[in-house]
Order: sequence, then structure tokens, then C-alpha cells
Amino acid sequence: MCPLHLLPALLLTITALTPGLALAQQGGWAPADGPLTTPWTQDVDPAAPLPEYPRPQMVRDAWTNLNGLWDYAVTEGHDRPDTFTGEILVPFPIESMLSGVGQKVAQGHRLWYRRTFAADASWEGQRLLLHFGAVDWEAEVWVDGHHVGVHRGGFDAFSMDITDALDAGRDEHELVVAVRDNTTDSGQAVGKQHNQPGGIWYTSVTGIWQTVWIEPVPESHIASLKLTPDLASGSLSVEVDGRGLRGHRVRLTALDTLGGDTAVAETTGAANAAHTLRLDEVRPWSPSSPHLYGLRVDLLRDGQVVDAVDSYFGMRSIEVGPDDSGTQRLLLNGEPLFQYGPLDQGWWPDGLYTPPTDEALLFDIVFTQQAGFNMIRKHVKVEPARFYYHCDRLGMLVWQDMPHMEAGRTPSRDEREQYETELAAMMDDLHNSPAIVMWVPFNEGWAQYETERVTRWVKQRDPSRLVNNASGWHDHGVGDVHDIHVYPGPSMPALEDDRAVVLGEYGGLGLPVEGHTWQSSDNWGYRSYETTEQLRQAYADMMPTLESLVGLGLAAAVYTQTTDVEIEVNGLLTYDRRVVKLDPEQLSALHAPLYTAADRFRSMTEVVPTSKERGATWRYTMRNPGNGWEQAGYNDRHWPQADGGFGTEGTPGAVVRTEWDSSDIWLRREIELPDMDGKRLGLWLHHDENVEVYLNGTLIHRAEGWTTSYIPVLLPREASEAAEPGRNVVSVHCHQTAGGQYVDLGLFVYDDADASDE
Repeated sequence: MCPLHLLPALLLTITALTPGLALAQQGGWAPADGPLTTPWTQDVDPAAPLPEYPRPQMVRDAWTNLNGLWDYAVTEGHDRPDTFTGEILVPFPIESMLSGVGQKVAQGHRLWYRRTFAADASWEGQRLLLHFGAVDWEAEVWVDGHHVGVHRGGFDAFSMDITDALDAGRDEHELVVAVRDNTTDSGQAVGKQHNQPGGIWYTSVTGIWQTVWIEPVPESHIASLKLTPDLASGSLSVEVDGRGLRGHRVRLTALDTLGGDTAVAETTGAANAAHTLRLDEVRPWSPSSPHLYGLRVDLLRDGQVVDAVDSYFGMRSIEVGPDDSGTQRLLLNGEPLFQYGPLDQGWWPDGLYTPPTDEALLFDIVFTQQAGFNMIRKHVKVEPARFYYHCDRLGMLVWQDMPHMEAGRTPSRDEREQYETELAAMMDDLHNSPAIVMWVPFNEGWAQYETERVTRWVKQRDPSRLVNNASGWHDHGVGDVHDIHVYPGPSMPALEDDRAVVLGEYGGLGLPVEGHTWQSSDNWGYRSYETTEQLRQAYADMMPTLESLVGLGLAAAVYTQTTDVEIEVNGLLTYDRRVVKLDPEQLSALHAPLYTAADRFRSMTEVVPTSKERGATWRYTMRNPGNGWEQAGYNDRHWPQADGGFGTEGTPGAVVRTEWDSSDIWLRREIELPDMDGKRLGLWLHHDENVEVYLNGTLIHRAEGWTTSYIPVLLPREASEAAEPGRNVVSVHCHQTAGGQYVDLGLFVYDDADASDE
């Protein structure tokens, strides 16, 4: 295993410092007790947690961060408490270590927050906006005892104008927030939160979990920007919304780079209209070249600037379209690009929903990039805006899930309306990020409803991105992709004429690392291993199959997952981010062939059919034949003959012609192969469970687990070298432990585009 601090370019030093002791010296505050800390736990400053400007795509100079220690109380009733229990560190949810409380909030109870803030003299004559990055779930706000408003939704940012609630003459103003959050005891959008965590469900999160800040703005001011690139025309559509814009104009200035000062386009027009910035020369945004333009937006009245914000944008397009062979692919900037990334839950053992620092938030993205992934599927969680900013500037594609309601729930009409309100808010909040290329409104059928209508509505709301109607389980034939989940996999759906096919989840290879788990025992993975080498080999063994699937038309794949989360140990990193289970340089080398597989897989010719359509004759035995059974010269005349495939009825995807119900089976078959000059060898393989395949006595493929269909496997070049023109012998051993069982295979050859380089 690679120690975290050895990762290049991250410059992260792991120390043995006890976080509680380090933080206790900073004002008497310390984290609550918990099983794990991260390398950044000790860096949390209770006087200024997460001090960075929280909204990188609409920046003003004047603002005040309200993160820090607030008073808190939890009550059974609706009324404000007379006294507060203690202090809580905002913006960490109350259940987390970093809140300093570590307390669960029961159903029907309310979590109360209170703090004071001073009004700066320079704010005189301006409006004062109170911003929340996110509060889970219902937030009610008072200022100086005056009710300001209520917001419902745990994942979207919201703002309130508190100007009229401020009592004149007060040096300190009181801010009170009451939060109600029933999590899985209601129809709220919750994602992976659960009131009874376990398995793939995690600790519930309540309260303020993103930055809170106040911002003075003019009476007439900009409230939001909507930026939509059109790469084909070299233009950017800009919509400016705000308060009191009648009679005002806007001036839009595109700058050559983010943070640059050279104007490359400018336009001026009425403030209440859509505008177009046209670039003479366009630098497209992509993972290999994530170029960002700066954007200055000035609000003008009689030629004078009355408000201004700084932003940025990237010029890129995303669509589904055919490659040179007619296969539907994901086209980034008009070119096919295989998208490969981890399922990213975004949970932290110390902060739960909230990363301890901005450096921690950045770390996961950088590790993912160093490991040779070009995409992240942000799984049923919405991150703080700075996460998407980092993805934008680093060139990391994002598939963005909508956090679902409780799994198994049939949502009511009101719950559906609220869900779509939150879905729309998420899309609006994140619209300007060039990194986000796909919306995923539903996952694995969890509270899925009216899929065709919702998918159509999402696409109409944002035609500039792809829509995945449902990742896994219940595909309704709509949207831009057909997405399946297979564990461990990999596999792919059948190709379609109008949609790309993707593998939205696979893998789940687990390794608990002693001293770095949420609990000392009973941790789990979809498939578990005991050593790093076993894990590395199992991961590497999946790559040839994945590569072949890409060659056949798979447009994207998502591996489960970036980090362990609570008792789930399927991560490439431990939950505390202190141990890297699989070295990123090795992963990058394994992943590199995936991005060229579609070009290399130029042709495929079946040379040995499977038994799927017509039974092929094999010699077989269910008794251990001893040593040498796989060699070409082995005498198998005493073995009986029968038609494949071999297995038990009811095994998924099996076409059983000969029953096999013992623990092991050995198969042999003489085959004819062509001259392999300039060709590579591949398998069509269906196995349940562990399988070994030999050609003329040479092991050419080994795989653990099972498949649920015939899948292609691109074999290493050594397999082609083991082949002889004419007669060959293929030998197979399959071992079964439980459940259904099946084994069958065929062979194909394809052009070896790398042969000239050998």
C-alpha cells in the first residue's frame, strides 16, 4: 500500500498529532469522539473554518464569512429555546465529529442555531444578503427576532435579503436558524443518508453543512448568472438576473484566462435580456486542456457601474453521436471520448457531508486525476460550489446525480413536486460549470417515478447537457444513454441506434485496512480481499474485459468507488484518506489503454463460435484430472463429449445444453485458428464462477466471480503468441461455490493497431 504522503504533487504530510489535542488548544474547542480522523482534521481552525470564498462563479470583493462557533440547542417542540446547550462549529453537521457535538437529532425535533454579527459602517445604504451554501433540510431564519423566511431542500444554495429585518441602532445583530430534518422518516431527498445506517447507507446529516456568509449589495444588483457555451458558433450566451434591473444595462467582458486582464470579447445591452459574447478564436475546454475564460459582469446606470461580479466560463460541447464505425459514443467537443471515473460519494469520517478543509476537497479530485480517470460520478450528493470550481480548472468531467428519496418509497404528489423543485435548484446552481456533462435524475429505481416525463423535463430545462434517465435497474428507453450496473462486472448493454451505452457502476472490490476502518469488524465490500496485491490483481484482471467492451461500443464506465465510506470498504482510498490501496501511477498505466481502445479495436472476426446459438462439442470431466490436463498433448479420449454450454438452468444469461452441478468442471476442445500476423486474440466468455482458460497449455485468461452474459475479453499479446495457425487446443477450468453455475466460450480475432510498434 502506498502511504498517502508519498503521492506526488499533493504535498501532504501525515503526522501523528492527535487532532483533539491540537484543536483543543485553539479556543477550547475540540472535535467530538469518533472512530477516524483525516490528515486535515487537525487543520480545522474553529475561528475560521472553510474561510475560502464559497461561490467562485459569482465573486464580489465585499463579504463576511459567518462560519465558526455558534450557540446550539435541540428541542422537541416548535418554540425557540430559552437557553442554548453549548457551541457547535458551523458548517459541520451536528452528527459529525467536527461539529464538536456528535449528536443525532430525533424525528420531529428541531436543531437551533444562534450567533451575532456586526454591521459594517460601509454597508450603509446597501442591501444585506444572507447566503447559505446548503442546510439539510428545512431552515427557518430570524434576524433580530424578525422572521425572514423558510427554505426547504438539503442540497441547494439559497439567499435571503435581511436588510429590513435589521434593528436600527444595534451594534450586534442576532441571527437564529431553526432546522427540521426527518431524513428517511419522510419523503425528503436524502441520498445515502439513513436514520438506521448500515451497508450502503450512511449516518444521517442534519443542519448547516456548507458555508454561511453575508454580502452587502446595491439596491439594484446582480443576483445570478446563467452561462451557456455554444462551441460551434464560438459564442457564450449570458443571462443576468437580479433585483431592480429595469432601466439598467449590463457590460459583459470576456478575459483571455481565469484571473487574466486581457479582454477577448465584449458586449453591452439591456439588463433584462439575454446576451451573446462572440469569441474570434476559441480554446475548447477538455480534460487534457481545461482552459477557462474570465468573465466580468458590470451593471450600469447612466453609464456608471453600480454593481459588478467576476465569473468564468469554459467553451465545450457534449452530445451523443456516431463514431467512424457508426457506434453511438459520448462526443466531447465533437470527438469521441471514453469517459471513465470512480463513483464518488463525497463523505468524510470527521465532517460527514462537509470536507474538513478546501485542501481535503481538492485532494480527492487530484488523486482521481493522477490515477488516470477523466470523470467523476458524483453519487446522490451535491458538493459545495468549490468542488465544481476545482473540477473546472483541473479538467475533471462530472456526472451529477440528484440525491434520491428513500429507497423503496412511492412518493406522493407533494413529495414529487418538492423533489423536482430541488432538482431544478440543483441544475440552476451548477449550470455554469463546464465540468458537468450529464444529469442523473434517478439511481437504481430508488423512489423512481414518471421517468419519461422527468427525463424530458430535465432535457428541456438544460439541452446543453446529456441526461441519464436512470443509472441502473429501470431503464425506460429515454434520455441520451442506457446505463446498467453490474457487480463485479464489467459488462455492457446491447448497442442502440440512438443512445450511447454506459456502465454506471461496476467493481466494488473491497479491502479493509486495519486501523483505518469505521468499525473494527464486519466491514464489507461487494467482493472482499485480504491483501493489497490480491486487490491490485483483481482490479487489473478486469481491465482487458473493460478494454474490449470499449472497443465494442461501451461509451463510459464508473468504478465503485473513490473511498471507503463508513462500513463499506470498496474504496481506492481508505475512508480517512490516510492509505492509498492502489497506487495511482499503476492505475493510470492500467487505464491508459481504455482511452484508445475504440481506435485499436478496428475489426472483429469470430473464429470459434460460442454455444449460445448452436451447441459446440467439448470433452469434459467433473473429476480432477490431475497435472498436465491443460497441455495440448494430454490424452483426453477417456473424457465424455457433450455440447456446451455447461451449467444449471436458471443461471442468468446461460444457454444450458449439458447439466453441470458439481463444484468443478474441466473442458477441452480442438479448434482451428488463422495466422495471427497483425492480429490479436479475444474471448467471448460467460462464466459462473471462477474460470481459467488455456491455449496450447499457456494460461491466457483468469477471472474470479461471474458474469451474467457473454462478454468480450481482449487477451494479452502472449495469448496470440501461444496460438498456432491451424490446429490448437483450448482448455477451461471453472470452479463454483454457490448459486447458479455456467461456463462457455468462443474466440475472435481483431486488428492489432499496436503491432507496428512492437
